[in-house]
This record gives sequence, structure tokens and C-alpha cells, in this order.
Amino acid sequence: MIDVLIVEDDPMVAQLNQQFLEKIAGFNINDIAYNIKDATEILQCKKVDLVLLDVYLPDESGLTLLNYIRQHQLKTDAILITAASDIEKVQTALHYGAVDYLIKPFEFERFEQALVKYKNKFQIFNQREVVDQTALDEALLNKRNAVNETKATLPKGLTQSTLQAIVNNVNQSEKSEFSTSEIAEVAHISRVSVRKYLKFLVEIDILEESLTYGIGRPVYLYKFKKKNIDFLQRYISVT
Repeated sequence: MIDVLIVEDDPMVAQLNQQFLEKIAGFNINDIAYNIKDATEILQCKKVDLVLLDVYLPDESGLTLLNYIRQHQLKTDAILITAASDIEKVQTALHYGAVDYLIKPFEFERFEQALVKYKNKFQIFNQREVVDQTALDEALLNKRNAVNETKATLPKGLTQSTLQAIVNNVNQSEKSEFSTSEIAEVAHISRVSVRKYLKFLVEIDILEESLTYGIGRPVYLYKFKKKNIDFLQRYISVT
């Protein structure tokens, strides 16, 4: 889970940001601060991965907190959520390392886009010991296939309900590897249909496919990449 601190002096706006955040899987609201002093104290005693930060606060500018994070080399990122739209403040925030900048008022879709993009980057940098060029491009250049778009369409011939059923059975399987036949049996779906869905899951990096040789013809085996499960939210709700 990504631990989040909301720094916003307006309680209603802070509550709205909290409600928005609760709609997106993978985030935990660690605390809410209504001024820079309280926010600084929270950062000193709690683990915070991401700050949702306003600029206009009663005691000091939110940019002061962003500068504090950088000066103390905290492993904390920030997304600015503010009515401050003058170019100097935007440039200063980006100079201090803000990963995104949302100008009030904004739609939930833009909020979700910022948080999902951050989550994808967070997973790349926090769930691997080494990184290849493809993963780095995804994190730094936002190169990602359709699975990460806010809305995604399934390939022709695939349905959400069948994909949901297959993913649920894959997700609940206690085996480290499984075959098409095994999923077809527990999901009560034909092997031909299951094969199409498993192939799709391989294409969007939810499953890892390998070919094993034994007695008879070769068998495809699959491993579930649980760290990428959130990517499926563009297609279905994961259970």
C-alpha cells in the first residue's frame, strides 16, 4: 500500500480528496494535516510515500513543505492539488520535485490519472532490485500499453464477465503454476475459450507463459504476476 498524507486547510476539500483517494486501489490515507507545522511533524514520525499538497496554507506556503522534503532527503513524493496557477509557483513545484500538478477545480478523472500514473511508477521502483530499459521507460516516459489507460476496451470476442471469472480463479489458485486445462476445469469454461483469455493476460503482463515438455505434446504453463494485478482495473474489478 502507498501511504498518503493530505495537506489541505479546507476540511471540505480535504474530505473530497480523501473520498477520491478511497476510490483508487492501492492507497492508504495515513493522515490529514491542515497546516505546514502539523504536516512537518507527521513527516518526522510517520511513513509517508506521497503527499497531496495544497500551496495556499494558513502558516506557510505548501512549497515550503516540498522544499523541506527535498532538503531532508525524505523518500516522499508530492502531487500538488491547488488553486495556484501562476507559472512561477508551477515551475517552483516542479523544480522541487513534484510528480504532478492539479489545478483546482478538477475532475475525478484527472485525479485518478495522476494517482494511477504515480502508482505504476511507485511499483516499478519499489518492487524491483534492478530495472531494465523497458520498465524505466514506463516509469520516466510514461510508455505503457493500453492496460494503464483510464478506460480500456477488451479485444473483440472477449467479455468482462468471462475475464472476471478466469481472473478470480487464477487469483485464488494456490499453485505457483497452472495450465489451461486446470483453469478450464475450475472455471467451467471450455479450454479453447480459456486459452484466448490467458493469451490476453500474457499480452498485458498479468501472466507469465512458459512451455514445458513431458510425455505427449508440450503444455503451456502460466505464472500469475500479482504485482501487476492493478493494471486489470482498466478492464474489470479484481476480487
